[in-house]
Amino acid sequence: MNTERILIVDDEETLCEVLKINLENEGYDVDIALSAEQALTYNLKSYSLILLDIMMGEISGIKMAKMLKNDVTTADIPIIFCTARDTEDDMIMGLNLGADDYIMKPYTVRNVIARVKSVLRRTSSHKNNNNAPTEKSNLLNVEGLCLDLEFKRCTVDGEEVKLARKEFELLAYLISHRGKICSREQILSRVWSDEVVVLDRTIDVNITRLRSKIGSYGSYIITRSGFGYGFRE
Repeated sequence: MNTERILIVDDEETLCEVLKINLENEGYDVDIALSAEQALTYNLKSYSLILLDIMMGEISGIKMAKMLKNDVTTADIPIIFCTARDTEDDMIMGLNLGADDYIMKPYTVRNVIARVKSVLRRTSSHKNNNNAPTEKSNLLNVEGLCLDLEFKRCTVDGEEVKLARKEFELLAYLISHRGKICSREQILSRVWSDEVVVLDRTIDVNITRLRSKIGSYGSYIITRSGFGYGFRE
């Protein structure tokens, strides 16, 4: 018997009731909210998964998803968007926000149940692997600086900061080796391994950009002339 709790957030009441009945038949504990405003009054961190419509009232599903992902107590709750918005841009936007899946309306209940089981199985597997230190989390945190390695997302004190791919990879590498100096050769072989020719100056430029973008945490990146760069404890 499943013990996971699921929250359905959608302004189509009949659809919600149909999903609720069928998911409960699968053994899930299911609640319904007919708006994001109503959902935000619930104890959201108690849910194992949220089925979230995009097109709702003043607070859209996109806006609610951003709120969830920016709150440390709810950031890890998997989200499946269920929506009639079916353009590729909408799908990419939803997935970039950190959604775990995206189901387009009209859909079958059977399809929704299959997606729910798949996402919960995947997230459950991640939790079960948390005993291994190297697999403990997809997040790198240094006080208010957070890197989500799975969704390639950087936040500083809860606000998302846009980093270029190499900037993100460089910052992740330095934080992963926090407390030690990494040589230019080590950084180049790890972060720029797919490049044929890379100038040393490339590292300097990216370090400068990172320091500027991550605000006060830029001072955590240290330079040791003749040796390389590091991220201080």
